[in-house]
Amino acid sequence: MFAKLPILKGLHPGFFLERELRNRGLKKGPFALSIGEYPQTFGAVLLGKRNMNPLLAMKVEEKLELEEGFLMCLQALYEMKQSRNKIKSPTPELSRFRPVLFWDTDIHKINWQKNKRSIIKRVLARGNEQEKKEIERFYNIPLNHFQLG
Repeated sequence: MFAKLPILKGLHPGFFLERELRNRGLKKGPFALSIGEYPQTFGAVLLGKRNMNPLLAMKVEEKLELEEGFLMCLQALYEMKQSRNKIKSPTPELSRFRPVLFWDTDIHKINWQKNKRSIIKRVLARGNEQEKKEIERFYNIPLNHFQLG
């Protein structure tokens, strides 16, 4: 089983587990109950909305006869990928933005690289001078030369 780790590296263990259950023809709800877990909690893990914990991993691995520690290794590799993405994806100095500028989203969850164009457009349209200067500094471009077409 551990031979599969390089292939699955960075994948949430819930996604692997959901596929494993499907391949074995097992339904999620009854399986969750069979290991003493609430189906809602187990479903959240399968969807990647909750992390795998050691107790749940042990129960699942025993029931499915998976190698002990496999799911927790997947969880650790997934968390490392998430951390690496945070390091690679810098953010501007968030304290320089008024909350009202990004009223419709959590400013801490914005992907500043992926949404660059819409962020610049919003700051140009609604931002004050401090916010515009921070965007210029962060993206290293003068906003007065930015074309929105």
